[in-house]
Amino acid sequence: MSVSSPTFPASVANTVISRLVNGVLAVPPLANWAKRQARTMMIKRAETIGVYWRQEHQNLCSRGEESAFSPVWEQELAQLTQADLAYPDYYLTSFHAYEEGNLGWMPAMEVEVAAKTVHAKIWPEAGATGDAKLRQSYHDILQTHVSRSPQHILDLGCSTGLSTFALQALYSEAEITGLDLSPYYLAVANYRSQQKNRAITWMHAAAENTRLEARSFDLVSLCLVAHELPQAATRSVLREAYRVLKPGGHFAFMDMNPKSEFLAKLPPYVLTLLKSTEPYLDQYFSLDLEQAMIEAGFEPPAVKFNSPRHRTLIAQRPE
Repeated sequence: MSVSSPTFPASVANTVISRLVNGVLAVPPLANWAKRQARTMMIKRAETIGVYWRQEHQNLCSRGEESAFSPVWEQELAQLTQADLAYPDYYLTSFHAYEEGNLGWMPAMEVEVAAKTVHAKIWPEAGATGDAKLRQSYHDILQTHVSRSPQHILDLGCSTGLSTFALQALYSEAEITGLDLSPYYLAVANYRSQQKNRAITWMHAAAENTRLEARSFDLVSLCLVAHELPQAATRSVLREAYRVLKPGGHFAFMDMNPKSEFLAKLPPYVLTLLKSTEPYLDQYFSLDLEQAMIEAGFEPPAVKFNSPRHRTLIAQRPE
């Protein structure tokens, strides 16, 4: 399923309202208030669609044990963490209303319920299944543009594995590596793979410096990640994706469409809450992603709109 392309307005990053919101968020007390409001609104919305945010968080923390927080989590975190990995400065900031950003247990254990909540209203009838429907829309386009089934797949910025497990369901015979900069997210992903009895390699590394062998993957996917990156990091990720792809391999990208009518019509209050949780949103909105892919070495990408809010780009590394 793909969504046809309407004539979109200019990127929301360039609007007067967006600039006014930036001014509000430059005041720390107002920014902190906006983060708290955003989190409260998300949890309330989750409850209305049958996603029991607090309960699901607690179930994950305990792993079915009587303790509030299973000690196994810390053991698995230590096993997955690359101790010599240096985190880039852009990553050491607040994301999604968490002061610890992505480097903590709470964000890692709430990302799945957050994804269900954020994507619940893309299609009004989808409710809590909106997240799965969004990923399916991406994969429908992917299958159309990638003629040969990839045997080696790299999922960059895999988080807790939502995108990775979806790719595995699509390409069940492939060897899949999920890579993320947060070992906390990877610990949750590893636990989920144990529950599902799925064989996936989880790797703690930066997407712009994977340390993986050159020309070793048939498909590299970057799903719902780039809106959390400054432009310089996105460009580095594109170059790294090109490096690890085999000639003829494909790079697939899915994220928000900066020119969607949905974003253009967001009320100032909601836009303020959104920007308070996404520090690099303006940089993402103003990046010419098609040109950036070409500059990284890819052939001109195919661009499709897979939801009223999202776009998919698929580019090939030349043979």
